[in-house]
Amino acid sequence: MESPQGRKRKQQARIHKPAYAKLFPVRSLTICLSFFVFALFISSDRLPVHKGVSFRPVLRTSTLSLLPAFLTGNGGAGATSTSLYPPLVVEGRVLMPDHLMLIVSTKLTPPVDNLDCVYYDLVLEQAVLRPVLSVDEYHQFKSIVRCHLPPLNFSASVNLRGRQRGRLGSVVVERRDWLLRHNQSVVPSWDRVVYEAVLDWNAPIRNVAVFAKGLNLKPHREADARKFRCHFSLTDFDEHHRGLFVFTTRAISAAQETVRCLLPRGILNNPEKAKDIQVTVSRRGDGNGAGDAPLPSIAKVQNTISRQGKSGRGKYELCACTMLWNQAAFLREWIAYHSWLGIERWFIYDNNSDDELEEVIDELNLLDYNITRHAWPWVKTQEAGFSHCALRAKHECKWLGLFDVDEFFYFPHDRGQDIPGPNSLRALVMNYTDSPTYAEIRTACHSYGPSGLTSPPSQGVTVGYTCRLEAPERHKSIVRPELLHTTLLNAVHHFRLQDGYRYLDLPESKAVVNHYKYQAWDTFKAKFFRRVSTYVTNWQEDQNKGSKDRAPGLGTEAIEPPNWRLRFCEVWDTGLKDFVMANFADSASGFLPWERSLV
Repeated sequence: MESPQGRKRKQQARIHKPAYAKLFPVRSLTICLSFFVFALFISSDRLPVHKGVSFRPVLRTSTLSLLPAFLTGNGGAGATSTSLYPPLVVEGRVLMPDHLMLIVSTKLTPPVDNLDCVYYDLVLEQAVLRPVLSVDEYHQFKSIVRCHLPPLNFSASVNLRGRQRGRLGSVVVERRDWLLRHNQSVVPSWDRVVYEAVLDWNAPIRNVAVFAKGLNLKPHREADARKFRCHFSLTDFDEHHRGLFVFTTRAISAAQETVRCLLPRGILNNPEKAKDIQVTVSRRGDGNGAGDAPLPSIAKVQNTISRQGKSGRGKYELCACTMLWNQAAFLREWIAYHSWLGIERWFIYDNNSDDELEEVIDELNLLDYNITRHAWPWVKTQEAGFSHCALRAKHECKWLGLFDVDEFFYFPHDRGQDIPGPNSLRALVMNYTDSPTYAEIRTACHSYGPSGLTSPPSQGVTVGYTCRLEAPERHKSIVRPELLHTTLLNAVHHFRLQDGYRYLDLPESKAVVNHYKYQAWDTFKAKFFRRVSTYVTNWQEDQNKGSKDRAPGLGTEAIEPPNWRLRFCEVWDTGLKDFVMANFADSASGFLPWERSLV
């Protein structure tokens, strides 16, 4: 005779079976119809695109929002007339080294005190809520939400939920709902993912530049483009490579983390069709198998053409681009000084800062400094970030300087010579704007040490640090972005140029870059924490100890070496300090512009 437990199990199976039996064919039919419409839309040159309407593919995750009814305005128990948040769709999840990053389809405005990350217990089939770490704007109309890493035995398929009356704790999820949520896609590793894709619409051959980690291409070398393909799809590509391809195109170049691919015909004829289409990259095998599966991807095609250019006045003569992490304290001095030298437009790539960077940029923009902050959350991707910036800048700028916020251009002068005045750097590059030969200007760098200081100088780095190494280290570049090589190959310090163009080396007597590399210990220790460059080893790792990118004798631990404040001091050089005090200090108070901002 059948036991009561057995009868109960059969009854539960009969209850649940129809739900799944109905779910699968409906979902499959919906996906197939969506792909058919998508293929017809993107391949047709006759279908109209109405002004103000953009094509937005529907993702699998669009039906899995955790927001309760009272937040979405859909009624139900506890409904309110005004939503705390709009309906949220998590478009992608990536496990970063120290947090889980969620890409959300809606623009959220910090602070988000009533928004929680929802974690699913794989054993108990229940969810636990924890407050979000931070929220950031992403691609103008989307957001990045950072969550704590999932606890042990919890799924990485984390969702978001609006908090009701500030309550935290566990919430029970129905089994069918649980199975659906557990099936959501997650990119399991930050170092194997396609993370950005942008149109290069003004190139001789229109294409899409796709940025990917995990291709294992050699640094500073071009790869064989014939081995790569780009795949365009309606749905996302996860760690199991799920997602049906609608179009596949060949690559025309590949180097480091950037692969350029041709566009499908429909996109070539109308770029509006490309917006938010998912794209990934695959690499052909070595002949022993079918080849590598496409990388997991959270990248959707974006258009690089900016609406912030000089309206009716053509391109800016001189722009600057940098990537930084937690260096808001140094930004005022860097921007104010180089704006005086003639830089008109700024691209700030923010690599997961959690200081007051946004507030400082907003303050500077109120003073008409023309700065755009671009959230760039990808770890160790400085070269790719500069390539991405060059694509954006080519539509706005004739020249683009690529340097860090601790690097300052300086024009040495002897007694009797004319003192460089305002806009002197812009005037220098304008001499070569129409050159048939030069597409890059290189300037040698002098590395400065702590100069005897044990704390950051209140008047800024240009005044506080005055002792340096005698010989220059490397160089920094200003380039013509429309004349860069198709690969966008760069070594941070310089780019590969189009055939037929070369660089100009400025003599040290004409211009140098003061690199305040080795500052007071507490400041330097923060820099020690990590490096943003893709191919530069982190200082904590026991590799390449002789590299110029490492501090000689520092080792691998952030412990202050003996006599740090006296190191890297071979030549006392007060040239830039004297220049700054003569041209920037207030005649009455002696305050510098960036110093006064801190008072």
